[in-house]
Amino acid sequence: MLVKFRVNGDPVEINLKSGDRLLVDVLREDLQLTGTKHGCGIGACGTCTVIVDGYPIASCMQLAALCDGAEIRTIEGLAGSAALHPVQQAFVNKSALQCGICIPGHVMAACALIEKNPAPSDEEIRASADSVYCRCTGYVRIIEAYKEAIALIKAEKAPRKA
Repeated sequence: MLVKFRVNGDPVEINLKSGDRLLVDVLREDLQLTGTKHGCGIGACGTCTVIVDGYPIASCMQLAALCDGAEIRTIEGLAGSAALHPVQQAFVNKSALQCGICIPGHVMAACALIEKNPAPSDEEIRASADSVYCRCTGYVRIIEAYKEAIALIKAEKAPRKA
């Protein structure tokens, strides 16, 4: 079964050999995009979150075959050649990293939220952060990273003074 989609802006064609292959496995095994982590395997922890057609999804629950024609972004597709994406930078700035297993999922969930709503409420930020389970923290620094990311993105978009 040949599936075509875009990953991080690049066209990809994958022969799945089986229609039951999960997106997380295709990303990690076929495309070597190992930033997307395996977590619970039942779509509950959010560790494997990627953005598909603008929406955060648990890639461990997504059949790759259903992504035909989709635009997929992973953690590897965020940073430019010269700098981290503002959300990634915010997680570094706020030391919201801990063990790192859940961080790609948190970063992708934060990106999806901020892209849809550049000024989310505290409740929306908490709901997004709660969609990815962190075993290490009390989410304080993660919430701070969301708010820092919003500020960094706003500053990037602000007109420059001469």
